[in-house]
Amino acid sequence: MNIVLWIVQIALVSACVRSNVLPAFPYERAKVRGVVHVLCASGSLRSAVVEMLPNEPSIKRLVAQADALYAERANLTRLREAILSLRKGRGVEPTNYEVNWRLAKFSHYLAVHTADKSERDAALSEGSAAGAAAVKARPDEPGGHFWLGANLGERARSQGALKALTLVDDIRWEMEAVIKLDEGYQNGSAYMVLGQVDLSLPSLFGGDKKRAIERLERGLRFGEENAFLRLRLAEAYMAVRRKEDAQKQLSAILAMKPHPDYVPEYEEAVAEARRLLDKRFR
Repeated sequence: MNIVLWIVQIALVSACVRSNVLPAFPYERAKVRGVVHVLCASGSLRSAVVEMLPNEPSIKRLVAQADALYAERANLTRLREAILSLRKGRGVEPTNYEVNWRLAKFSHYLAVHTADKSERDAALSEGSAAGAAAVKARPDEPGGHFWLGANLGERARSQGALKALTLVDDIRWEMEAVIKLDEGYQNGSAYMVLGQVDLSLPSLFGGDKKRAIERLERGLRFGEENAFLRLRLAEAYMAVRRKEDAQKQLSAILAMKPHPDYVPEYEEAVAEARRLLDKRFR
């Protein structure tokens, strides 16, 4: 079909909907919107036309809505609502970078915190797919790489040693890509993930406690206020019997003033730091 004819048809359908020429019943309107989505082969053209249609949220509105809901992520119901908003955004524009890296991030948080194994596995699958889509859309941005790697890392942690070994190279690849693009992304968290990989793997399979400490200490240059990075560094120090250094990191977590955007993560790190202090240093 000629592109000019497509545009004319799209404009006519949009005008009909806007002027209420077509039936006002939701089912009929849904069919019209379906026609628009089919006609618009281009994602950018589709999202532009959807902006013209009533009751069709724009990508920007959906992202803003999702961000507001994610701010209440400690309540997993609100987090799930945020993910639903982003899924709607993917329905409008499947390759949108801003939607996909957020979907990878939000899905990772859900996977880490849900008690439902089926929901966790589904979240990690969706998060990995969204992260890969973000990388494909903007390979020179760190967000897609980081959240793809984070989802793969959680899959490795939750699915056992054998699965972990098959994912290690991919996790390292994504985190090293983040470091090349922006060392300080997420307050040095790419170094944190690499350190965790080195700390958790046996030396026979590429683990290295000394290298883990070096990476975590390097990340600390960008993440002095990153409570989880300090927590992982404390664990690494304990693994090589550097108890005094570990205690300093745990005490530093308790003394920190959390960033307003990361209060839930800080509270989790504080709880774990207190547990380790009580267990190892009392």
